[in-house]
Amino acid sequence: MTRPADVLQQMLRSDSAKPRITTYDDTDGPTRGERIELSARVFSNWVSKAANALQDEFDIAPGSVVHLDLPPHWRTAYWAFATWSVGGAVSTVSTGRATQDVDLLVTTDPDAAAAATADGTAAILVTLAGLARAALVPVPPGVMDEAKELSTHGDQFDAWEEPADDDPALLIDGERTAYADVVNSAAPQANSTERRHLTTTSTADFLVACLALWAADGSVVLSRGEAPANVLEERSRVEGAVGAP
Repeated sequence: MTRPADVLQQMLRSDSAKPRITTYDDTDGPTRGERIELSARVFSNWVSKAANALQDEFDIAPGSVVHLDLPPHWRTAYWAFATWSVGGAVSTVSTGRATQDVDLLVTTDPDAAAAATADGTAAILVTLAGLARAALVPVPPGVMDEAKELSTHGDQFDAWEEPADDDPALLIDGERTAYADVVNSAAPQANSTERRHLTTTSTADFLVACLALWAADGSVVLSRGEAPANVLEERSRVEGAVGAP
């Protein structure tokens, strides 16, 4: 049985320097124009830092639920894999926000983070900008500023506990996928070593695609926001990717 943490180790063994996720940002705002590319080695470092934060600061473990109130993004991918590394369940919803029965909220919205902590749910505020060293907005009391604090956590990770096969790994609109099934249910969507260009706005679809492609030793090109079809076509050509538009 292959789990998400196994997928990450397979990528490192296969080719740790190969680009695994490349993100183009066409959204309105401070991240517009960014192109961020992570190899398996660099992505693994981000996963380790986030997993250490989840385990050491928030006691996330098998049975815990981490809700990702984040868009499709390279940061979203490492928070998902960090959650799976500690044995927790990644929760996403199609619309709105959900903090009920959630142990930790990871969000870009300071108001959502403040509301979560007021309700007794721990929260992390994520800043999407690639070079951010602190949040660009005021951080509510009791909320972790990821951009400022994540770098203090270690680049190596050892899980204290392993999830059981039937523990939940992914919760999408309440639909539960167990650790025993989460990789296998995603993997048939990808061909071996494929490099796929994604434009999805669904965080759930993005995470499933990442699992599928990485399990097949492939890679992801993600375009965020709106770009003309000819720009997306050229981007696919330059990146050697199939998919968009």
